[in-house]
Amino acid sequence: MTAAHATWTIENVTWDDERAAALRAAMDAEISPRYAEVFAAFDERTRALLDADFAVDPSTIVEVILVTDAERRAVGHAALRALGDELEVKRVYVAPEARGRGASRALMAELERLARQRGAARLVLQTGDRQPEAIALYERLGYRPVAVFAPYTRFAGSRCFAKDLPA
Repeated sequence: MTAAHATWTIENVTWDDERAAALRAAMDAEISPRYAEVFAAFDERTRALLDADFAVDPSTIVEVILVTDAERRAVGHAALRALGDELEVKRVYVAPEARGRGASRALMAELERLARQRGAARLVLQTGDRQPEAIALYERLGYRPVAVFAPYTRFAGSRCFAKDLPA
């Protein structure tokens, strides 16, 4: 593995895998401060509604993958969730030390492969307006903006995307 080009291994795990949970916690720790002032401005009822909107019910998760480096350390996480008749990309995160070397592309390519295997014609996802690096990644990978979909309609900072998957 060189600094510019890494060899990644994709591993399927369960939602409650300790490494997966640790990466989701790291994501929360990094991203939550970006939105802290926005959420602080809401009243308690609105915050509770938004918390429910953004909650992930593990029973709806159909795939969880990790990307591991040459030392078998889990450095990236992504999941697919059943959302009505669609599959939604959830919780894409790459640890800072692994960024810029293709880990996020590897995760997204595998999610797309798994979605096609499950018969999906497209994938949808939601991110926030304070995550420009995520928006840039998704756009580079061919995801296009779509109308904000449920359950994210209550949050004005939602940015939703979709990508048609070739058969």
